Amino acid sequence: MKKFAIAAATATALTLTLANAAFAQQPSQAPLTVAAGEVTKVKEATSDTWITTKVKADLVTEKGIPGTDIKVETNKGVVSLSSDVTLTDSQKEMAVAIAKKIKGVQAVSADGLKTN
Repeated sequence: MKKFAIAAATATALTLTLANAAFAQQPSQAPLTVAAGEVTKVKEATSDTWITTKVKADLVTEKGIPGTDIKVETNKGVVSLSSDVTLTDSQKEMAVAIAKKIKGVQAVSADGLKTN
């Protein structure tokens, strides 16, 4: 039991020493500035994830579109649609229209959708 206590104390001491060294080497930035930047990134990521999920759900539930075969990616509100399956021109137009009506979508790129 005594060996365990010594090992635990040693591990704690090493951890604290390494943590102090890590914090000492970081550039001095105002914590609120760093936090604000991180919050913005999280909001963008959450918004993009929400948009992707909503577009995908709407494509899957739309009759006449192979929604499960259409890949959806979103980056800063720009939705990219692609597929390995060939779609008709009207299916492509419908997929683009569905994506455009989602709140937060800035633009839609359907260059990756294969058509006849």
